[in-house]
Amino acid sequence: MLSEVLLVSAPGKVILHGEHAVVHGKVALAVALNLRTFLRLQPHSNGKVDLSLPNIGIKWAWDVARLQLLDTSFLEQGDVTTPTPELVEKLKEVAGLPDDCAVTESLAVLAFLYLYLSICRKQRALPSLDIAVWSELPHGAGLGSSAAYSVCLAAALLTVCEEIPNPLKDGDCVNRWTKEDLELINKWAFQGERVIHGNPSGVDNAVSTWGRFQCGPSSSPCRPPALQILLTNTKVPRNTRTLVAGVRNRLLKFPEIVAPLLTSIDAISLECERVLGEMGEAPAPEQYLVLEELIDMNQHHLNALGVGHASLDQLCQVTRARGLHSKLTGAGGGGCGITLLKPGLEQPEVEATKQALTSCGFDCWETSIGAPGVSIHSATSLDSRVQQALDGL
Repeated sequence: MLSEVLLVSAPGKVILHGEHAVVHGKVALAVALNLRTFLRLQPHSNGKVDLSLPNIGIKWAWDVARLQLLDTSFLEQGDVTTPTPELVEKLKEVAGLPDDCAVTESLAVLAFLYLYLSICRKQRALPSLDIAVWSELPHGAGLGSSAAYSVCLAAALLTVCEEIPNPLKDGDCVNRWTKEDLELINKWAFQGERVIHGNPSGVDNAVSTWGRFQCGPSSSPCRPPALQILLTNTKVPRNTRTLVAGVRNRLLKFPEIVAPLLTSIDAISLECERVLGEMGEAPAPEQYLVLEELIDMNQHHLNALGVGHASLDQLCQVTRARGLHSKLTGAGGGGCGITLLKPGLEQPEVEATKQALTSCGFDCWETSIGAPGVSIHSATSLDSRVQQALDGL
């Protein structure tokens, strides 16, 4: 087992196009978002395994000796274990969580224990580890925060247990694993996502692993150009299940109206995929104009499906007044929206737009899409903000 400290990061994701249409068999275009989750894994010899998740207020520790004595026969030998409902119930007993533990907290702990016990149980003895995870991603905003968490855990645990090699060489600031190793990371991360979500699509963890855009969990990922965006969280809570049901009901009620909308959204996703594939390293101005048109059309379609919200309308109005184009991303009904920033836009204009959105009560980040997937970093390569967050845990 490795003895050095590991620093791992993985991106979140946004849906560029295809929200809700994907539920009805259409294409969804998901891209890696350069707001990242960071994990620090430090082996030690104090006989404990410690987990710190400050974003959701978790600091938990287990005695390795006690975990070693547990009957873990419910974790299958061999390949990647599938977390069944029965397995999750057994993990709850192992975790020793209090009855009043919030759902978010308990699922994060269960996903960690599942991956730790499943991956590390092949070692002669379970390792003593101190694991700290901090994220730039807002939780529960549909931006793939749980997938980035699962990907970071899978990558770090597989590496420390030498199931996959550490790709970081002397002198490297950052590096990534081989395709074969990334496939194994993605498989384990998907199982972590199953602990958290039950029946996820697999798109979120695939995007976080590969750092590319995907039109579905089984499509071939491609690396898009890095596009600058504003990501805005309206902070309006929404219920994804209710919104999905609303679209389905509208489709049943008005099939000849809604079915063509879904087909049109599908065409928008495919056209966007085509344009991104052609942009490469030197995108042309007219390609940005196409992306803006696609954003506007899709936002109107999503409103027609009934998943818009007054807060999202406000977001679009604020940015449109400044010549920018925005749409919701994810389930809609509030939540988050994205705004495309064209090259050459002056920074004072960007800051004025961010200030206008913030004055609406929204949270706003200037970031990019087309970010690299799960990566391993040297201790000196992380910026001071991330270092301070991890050191303060």
